[in-house]
Amino acid sequence: MKGIFITFEGPDGSGKTTQIRLLAQYCREKGYDVVMTREPGGTPISEAIRSLLLDPSHKEMDGVTEALLYAASRAQHVAEKIRPALEDGCIVLCDRFMDSSIAYQGYARGLGDDVRVINEFAVQGTQPDITFFMDLPAFQGKQRVASARELDRLEQEDLSFHNAVYEGYQELKKIYADRYVCIDASRSIEEIAAEIRERFDAYVICRTEE
Repeated sequence: MKGIFITFEGPDGSGKTTQIRLLAQYCREKGYDVVMTREPGGTPISEAIRSLLLDPSHKEMDGVTEALLYAASRAQHVAEKIRPALEDGCIVLCDRFMDSSIAYQGYARGLGDDVRVINEFAVQGTQPDITFFMDLPAFQGKQRVASARELDRLEQEDLSFHNAVYEGYQELKKIYADRYVCIDASRSIEEIAAEIRERFDAYVICRTEE
């Protein structure tokens, strides 16, 4: 079976990282080769760009600069890590992908469709097979993050920004309805993980039968 590219999207604090770890464990128990990764980041070059992007001291960063840095990080990530893993037949689980750029920079920063265009150039045709959207209102996500860790540059944005991100995701759910799986992220970790496993198994069965 060729590789499967699964992305997790959603507001900050929606539990993406926890659920990726749990799905990775489940997949490995079933005998799959799994690659876990994240954006921005995933390779040395991409992680260096991540440090620039999320450093709270870089408050003067322009929105266009931000969008281009995300795309650059993503291009390296796809070329060096994601695409080779898929070609090797792995299941790639990625914490955010280009949908994040469209929601954060395209919608919330107001940069529009240019963000999609530069990211399609960056990924060179590599697109997710499934996107698990962790659906949680922005104010709940901000409350979770604020109580859990020191905030990065984007997490420090005000609630109006994060509400715009959330609205951007609502539009993406409609545009990419064929790959989006919406998960109610207000439930317990165990309930969410059970639904994700069920949806993953159903997808694999459908692919096997094709």
